[in-house]
Amino acid sequence: MTDERDTRAEDGDDTAAATRPSGKRTARRARTSDAPATTGSVATLDRPSGSRKADKTAGKAKTGNPFKRLFKFLREVIAELRKVIWPNRKQMVTYTTVVLVFVVFMVAFIAGIDVAFVKGVDWLFG
Repeated sequence: MTDERDTRAEDGDDTAAATRPSGKRTARRARTSDAPATTGSVATLDRPSGSRKADKTAGKAKTGNPFKRLFKFLREVIAELRKVIWPNRKQMVTYTTVVLVFVVFMVAFIAGIDVAFVKGVDWLFG
């Protein structure tokens, strides 16, 4: 069974790899009109590393308002959750089915081993 990717690989055309989604979001704001987007890697934003800020605050204890810190933490959690690529309904049904089948298999396997050990102990010690 040959598909389009096989013929592209034979011809030396690697555009199939460039168009295939990687599952990661890219930083669209970092792209400029004169700089082409890189393929196969995630573009990063140009930000200062913050190492100087980390050096200044390394010796200080966090004594700020606890409500402000909690609010900042919640904002950062929401920002991280927006970066998550959530599965669609079909993927969730598939993943759930796989997990349930695996759990049923493992329960049956462990129960079978348990029954075998019980019969073995009964045979051995009678």
